[in-house]
Amino acid sequence: MYAIQALEMDPARSAQQILLCNYCQSEPLQSHCDLCRVDLCITCVGKHLADLSKTHNVVPYVQKIVSSKYPKCLNHSPKQCELYCDKCDVPVCSICISNEHNGHNVSDILKKIESKRSSLRTDLEELETRIFPRYEAIASDVQVEKTEAETDYEKLMKTADQQGELLHQEITSMVNQRKCDIEDIKVKHLAVLNQYSKEITQSIDKLQKTILDLRNILQSNDISLASAYVSRNAEFRRLPPKIQITSPTLSPLMINTETLYEMFGPLSTLSIAKRERGCIKKTPKAVSPPPLKPLLDEPLISATIDTEYRPSSVSCLSDEEVWICGNGKTMKLNNLKGEQLKTIQTKSGNTPRDIAVTHGGDLVYTDPETRSVNMVKNEQIKTLIRLHKWDPLYLCSASSDDILIAMLSDDRKQSKVVRYSGSTETQTIQFDDQGKPFYSAGDYKYISENRNLDICVADDGAEAVVVVNQSGKFRFRYTGYPSITKESFDLRGIATNSQGQILVADRHTFNHRIHIIDQDGQFLRYIENCGLVHPCGLCVDIRDDLFVSEYWSGKVKKIQYLKSLR
Repeated sequence: MYAIQALEMDPARSAQQILLCNYCQSEPLQSHCDLCRVDLCITCVGKHLADLSKTHNVVPYVQKIVSSKYPKCLNHSPKQCELYCDKCDVPVCSICISNEHNGHNVSDILKKIESKRSSLRTDLEELETRIFPRYEAIASDVQVEKTEAETDYEKLMKTADQQGELLHQEITSMVNQRKCDIEDIKVKHLAVLNQYSKEITQSIDKLQKTILDLRNILQSNDISLASAYVSRNAEFRRLPPKIQITSPTLSPLMINTETLYEMFGPLSTLSIAKRERGCIKKTPKAVSPPPLKPLLDEPLISATIDTEYRPSSVSCLSDEEVWICGNGKTMKLNNLKGEQLKTIQTKSGNTPRDIAVTHGGDLVYTDPETRSVNMVKNEQIKTLIRLHKWDPLYLCSASSDDILIAMLSDDRKQSKVVRYSGSTETQTIQFDDQGKPFYSAGDYKYISENRNLDICVADDGAEAVVVVNQSGKFRFRYTGYPSITKESFDLRGIATNSQGQILVADRHTFNHRIHIIDQDGQFLRYIENCGLVHPCGLCVDIRDDLFVSEYWSGKVKKIQYLKSLR
């Protein structure tokens, strides 16, 4: 009924046209989410509201038409502004474009405002999920520094007292004088930290106000507010500089009654410096979907590589070259003929746990023995990251040029995924909104980033593929294709393709197959019955062909499972 009423109210649409749901594209629409700007049928409303990562405002579709009123022109009342001047960046009416905006490029105002609202939503998400948490972390660090400073100064005072006791009554006045010197420096030190803490708090207040203003704009139908909005995200991306303060030290000397004051020991001056923290990278945008490639009825093995050892991980350099690592201390670059093009030995001589190729074509690998992540560039190895109390296991290169690493704690009781930009930790994914861990404490956690920026982990200990979005919010958990008899799910490698599909290796004794699921966790089909033996590592090349390492057979196989569009 709502779709029919909407047609009657909207003269731009034919009375014979049926408006369909934006989600399923098959059922007549009845509702509209005002914040997400999507039209929904009655069935898809529930699915849309199930996404708790954002706020929704679902109304009958008729109210969408009513809420899409054009603003009144400020210069030519009561004319409505149905257009937008791209040059002047303001709403205009028909009279405006005939006068002061004559000859300017104009566009439909609703489309323009929707574009601005999309930018607002992007700014809000970046402020809430990336920038604001960093400011909170900085504020917390300042509080820790203040506590440490108090502790350091307490130690200085104790040192002064101990030296004073040795000198007894003769140097009582000197001890008091030196303590006064320390107290003066302490006041200056804490004054600097207090001022810095105040500045950080003021920045956080501004951030919170900006976030609140953005929320009010997004919840308001007042187009003029969105039109007048000017993004401050660039300002907030540049984090406050870090203050480096070197606390004074007290170095007691041997007591000499003739030069008591000098022998008490010099007190160094307070050193204060600022070091730039850098700028937070903008949130990467999801890539638009490529043309749909149907699945082949029967997968085809197009190449087989004999590795001469037991390969556990693979990563594509191109559609004809693949890096391989296994049960040795070397990483090998092979072509489809099985020829070794390069051989790189790990820096420590240990066996690498996992490898990945960056977007720049460099190789990175994890070394749990040294708790390090290393990069091979021009055949030179550089240590990027060295961890403390955590072992790096599996990793992947993200679309933003970041590195995602699955790691396990020393006590083998905790697991987490950490995002690094270069050598800087920028995100930790470990617990859900209820404080429960996402991942088991097992050793096998192959990881991949999907086309929509979801982070997918094949968690063998949990017998599940755990998927969270780029902000670390839970999306779904895939535990295998449902059947009458529940089969064990022995997970190893994971990969994603240009279609947003997730491929995961199942090397259970009776399975030897690859599961293919879509980006929402729905099972599509198996890759099986093509001679796979204990599939382990997976990677997908630029043509979406799949490379599979077979640990026990020592082979890497290239499989075509999608119909080619070329």
